[in-house]
Amino acid sequence: MLTHPTRADLFLLTAADLEAPGAGDELPAAAAAHTEALRSVLDWARAYLTEPHPELGRTGPVCPFVGVSLRDQRFHLAVRPGLPDGRDPVVEAVALHREWFLLLAPPGAARSQSTTILIVFPDLPTSQAPELIDRTQLELKTAFVEEGLMLGQFHDLPPQQPGLWNPHFRPLRSPLPMLVIRHMVPTDLPFLLEDPRHHAAYHRLFGDRAQPARRTVPS
Repeated sequence: MLTHPTRADLFLLTAADLEAPGAGDELPAAAAAHTEALRSVLDWARAYLTEPHPELGRTGPVCPFVGVSLRDQRFHLAVRPGLPDGRDPVVEAVALHREWFLLLAPPGAARSQSTTILIVFPDLPTSQAPELIDRTQLELKTAFVEEGLMLGQFHDLPPQQPGLWNPHFRPLRSPLPMLVIRHMVPTDLPFLLEDPRHHAAYHRLFGDRAQPARRTVPS
């Protein structure tokens, strides 16, 4: 478990923290109360994100990055219990974890590209996810992209964004509402074509390493 350098109430868990014998006894109260829910996120990551899916429309796992992140023990879960009172607390949580992410995984450092933080909201009703998760992601996406970061949204409705290779597939379904932080990679280009600011940020970071990919619909 990692504890924030200046905020004792902020911590990050790995699979080892959640799956060690008697793990629930060693965790902070906010995590211990949601141990099974957080383990369900790990199960989802392993059984869904790291595996192929018949509706994906391409070969390979649903998310090419999660397997490496799990193997490197750089797959971090943050838990934000309780029902947020509007989007401001969600935005604040994302800002805090973005700053921490950049401390843990500064651009160019070894294994930074395999680092990810999943900010999990275990008490947030799925019905409120479009307002509190999807709108927050949309509001913050440009600021993240301009820093070379990606902010993803997941929940069980699921989010409306279709897959790149199958417009009928909704790949962002997850067992709990969450927002996910990681570094941008060259293959993110198809997600950044709709907004000139995103496209420009991508080319500032990667230059001629742009990775074209076939798209079916905007995302």
